[in-house]
Formats: sequence, C-alpha cells, structure tokens
Amino acid sequence: MDLSDRIETGMQTAIRYATANGCPQKLGNALKYAVFPGGARIRPRLCLAVSLACGDKDPRVANACATAIELLHCASLVHDDLPCFDNAATRRGKPSVHKEYGEEIALLVGDGLIVTAFETLARETLHAPEQTARLVATIANAVGSPYGIVAGQAWESEEKINITAYHRAKTASLFTGAVSAGALSSYGNPLDWYALADALGAAYQVADDLYDAMDDTDSMGKPAGQDAENGRPNLVAELGVQGALKKLQELVETAADSIPDCEGADLLSAMIHKEAKRLMPAKLAASAA
Repeated sequence: MDLSDRIETGMQTAIRYATANGCPQKLGNALKYAVFPGGARIRPRLCLAVSLACGDKDPRVANACATAIELLHCASLVHDDLPCFDNAATRRGKPSVHKEYGEEIALLVGDGLIVTAFETLARETLHAPEQTARLVATIANAVGSPYGIVAGQAWESEEKINITAYHRAKTASLFTGAVSAGALSSYGNPLDWYALADALGAAYQVADDLYDAMDDTDSMGKPAGQDAENGRPNLVAELGVQGALKKLQELVETAADSIPDCEGADLLSAMIHKEAKRLMPAKLAASAA
C-alpha cells in the first residue's frame, strides 16, 4: 500500500467512527466535507516518509500518527476560516465549512476533528501502549500552547507580532509534530529529526506567503491576499518575491541536508525535492529552475 492509500484509508476509518449511528446528520456531513477530498496531505506524507526512513517498524502506529496529524490540520483550517479569524469564503476550491454549514456547525466540526485525532491515536495504538503517551504528548505539543497552532493563531491578536515565533507556532509546529511522530512510531529519536522538521515547516510558510502575495487563488484553493487584508506578517513583504524564493530554495536544501543517517535517506531526500517543486508557485517555477 503506497503512502496515499495508507493516508486515505486512515482518514476514512477515523471519520467513519466519528460519523457512526447517533451522530447528528448535519454534523456528520460537515465532518466529511471538511476532510474529503483532501488537499496535498503533506504533513501525513511526511510523517509516514520519516517512519519508512526509520524502518517502518509498526505501520499501524505510523498510520495512526499520520491520520491524527491530518485531522488536526483539517481542524485548524476549519477554525482559521471562521469569520472571527480570516472569514475565508473558500477552502480547497469549494465553499469553506462555515459558508456551507454555518458558523455553529463549523466550530463543532473543528472541535470534533481535534477529538477524533486523539481518539484515533488512542484506539490504533492499543497494541503498543508503551507508545501512546509519548505520541499523544508529542502531537499535542504541536497543536497547543505555548508552541503549537493555538499559540500561532493567538499571535495574530497581539499588538506586536514576533514573526519568528508566529511562523514557528502556526506552521512549522505541525511539521515538527509530523516528523517527530513518524520517528517515534518506528522507535527512532525525534531529536535527530528536529532540524529537518524546522526547515520544512519554514519552507512551507515561505511558499504559502509567495502564493498569497502573488494572488494565486486558483492554485491555493483559498482566497489569496489574506495576509495583507488581515494585517498578518508575510515574508514576501519583508524580502521581496525573489528574496523569498531564494529563502525557500535554501530551506529546502537545508531540510534535505538535515536528514539523519538512516536506511531511507535517499528516498526521503528525493521526496523533499519533489514536494518543493510542487509547492513553488507556477509563476515562479521557471525562474527557479
């Protein structure tokens, strides 16, 4: 089973549990709407790729980690799109959850996906109880406070934003969680992978800033120009387009060079460079070649 199949199977199983008999119909439909069809599934792919690089010693645990990571990412998008934050009308090329189902259901969908993520992690690691607590703590750290997505979102409410802390919490933290969980699932040391996770998270943020600044709504699947409209920090505004592009390329190389010595290092490096090309806005790809 390839990575995409492992990810989609895990997501379908998790949502099937969450929408089983007894779930209110509108909530059940909205949960499915928020998760399917998925986006690039970058974070769960990274989680599984690191597990494979470490020997993929327990695929069931790795799959659970990847599923939990993606569910949490989807939850963050639902909440991020709410009127109290970005008030985004679209996500992944279709109306955002709050536009399709209303704010109340959207709020519950985000909350429900967070609960489903940790329920999945607990249920699918029953055979390896020595892993559960470490994985829950690692992934929770990536989404909570003071260093996770919650803190990243909160930085937007501060009068003066620490841009490094903001980007690290809002974007890089879940990459760190994905990489760390992937390593732990195969009994690796997550500290060996921290530099890789940090560089990839930063690279993704730069790519997202480039898309937003270049008004590439079609490629993003969400409204472009949101950073300027909402007064959020954007590296393109700080470095310019070419400066941000150079920064992106440097971060990708840093990530590839940071892969620890492991049996799957070459495959992981190839995957990182492939993902980097996909992440780069098409308008800039030619100049970066």
